[in-house]
Amino acid sequence: MPAAASAPAGLDVHPPHGDTVWDLLVIGGGTAGMVAARTASGFRASVLLAERDRTGGDCLWTGCVPSKALIAAAAAAADARRAASVGVHADGVRVDFAAVMAHVNGAIAAIEPDDSPGTLAAAGVRIVHGVARFAGPTTAEIDGRPLRFRQAIVATGSQPILPPIPGLEAVQPLTSDTVWGLTSLPQRLLVLGGGSIGCELGQAYARLGSHVDIIETAPRLLLREDSDAADVLTAALLRDGVDVRTGVTVTAIRPGADGAGTAELDDGTAVEFDRMLVATGRRPRTDKLRLDLAGVAVDERGYVAVNTQLRTSNRRVWAAGDVTGHPQFTHTAGMHASLAASNALLGLRRHAELAAMPRVTFTQPEIAAVGIDTGTADRGHRLTSRTVRHEHVDRAVTDGHTEGFTRVVLDGRGRVLGATVVGPRAGETLAELTLAVRRGLRAADLAGTTHAYPTYGYGPWDAAIEDVRHRLGRPLAARTITTLIALRRRWIDARGRFG
Repeated sequence: MPAAASAPAGLDVHPPHGDTVWDLLVIGGGTAGMVAARTASGFRASVLLAERDRTGGDCLWTGCVPSKALIAAAAAAADARRAASVGVHADGVRVDFAAVMAHVNGAIAAIEPDDSPGTLAAAGVRIVHGVARFAGPTTAEIDGRPLRFRQAIVATGSQPILPPIPGLEAVQPLTSDTVWGLTSLPQRLLVLGGGSIGCELGQAYARLGSHVDIIETAPRLLLREDSDAADVLTAALLRDGVDVRTGVTVTAIRPGADGAGTAELDDGTAVEFDRMLVATGRRPRTDKLRLDLAGVAVDERGYVAVNTQLRTSNRRVWAAGDVTGHPQFTHTAGMHASLAASNALLGLRRHAELAAMPRVTFTQPEIAAVGIDTGTADRGHRLTSRTVRHEHVDRAVTDGHTEGFTRVVLDGRGRVLGATVVGPRAGETLAELTLAVRRGLRAADLAGTTHAYPTYGYGPWDAAIEDVRHRLGRPLAARTITTLIALRRRWIDARGRFG
């Protein structure tokens, strides 16, 4: 279908004339592309953004926004079921899946205006609907029409991948891109992949009423997170009725009708399903950009190779977001985009900071982490780990959510190097810990800051206080404190005796 016939409302279907030399060409209208274009326009640069589909990207249409809306609906169902445990007796829970999806689409509709072509155009960005490809180091084409640029940013994102399993394609597997097209709740849902996406969607559908199986090849869920956090989540999934199978691999799929089938596992067992959701990873959208004509190198997986300033092997071309192979989060894309646009147009040398990049798995409980791996921090290197179980956090006790914990890793000087928080709103609790990691703050800095009571913020605070108390109990510090108390006692007694 011609681009003009398929262009979403508000996108210009006519590529600009090739005589114009654009200060910045942005390829891709997701989070990274939109932030880069707005940043550049704010500098009063001439900006052209090329988008082949619709602005807003995965985050708005198939990622953050719909998934969190679905999770909210699933949480409401779960809360209604557990109400009796706190003395509130409901008559039962009935899930109207059509209404749930209407809620999901409503969330998208409420946020979409902020990411619309009209909003971008009002900010001074020229937006064109079409497929952009490079034609040379400083030239590109949009639907075959040439244009020139002084600088360019590649922000084409990533997309789900399907593993090479015999019979998989025959069952029309769902991905995080296509699961939003479901019109009825699957009675049996098989989720392939135990990472963040698989766990989030798997738990949500289980709470809405599906029987869910999660299959993960690795020995546990959330392999890159603290193993204790993964254990807490696994227990939560089991309570929600999810069948969690780790350390096994799907070897083949026997297709049935209408997307149903049977998954054969390498341990000799089989799992029947009505629909299958694949969440085993993503790949960059770079194969059709003709990056070689621009002299832009990619790695063996197809990600654009960038330096710490997000510049590619072509000094005129930069990259931002998922396409770089850096952590694939919306907040990464936004940070990347602002940095790349500033470096490209202003000649700055700002560097992408990844050491303090926060991440959150939005299950219940949430799992939030930043910095170094807290699960392996006790393996030498003079690191200290402080853990506060949420059975000792008063807000968790009053809420009845004591299964979580807060863990902080500190260096020899007491500086925060990493943290994991497991519990309700862990992503919000992580904010101050992210700042602590980025700014090299010490446990004493956290301990000396008043935290509102009762909140989950007491987890990090108590962990920091525990470390401060431990350091004050060391021999040298203890002797110093004892001496100061003795001197203070003598000074007070002397003043009291002589008036």
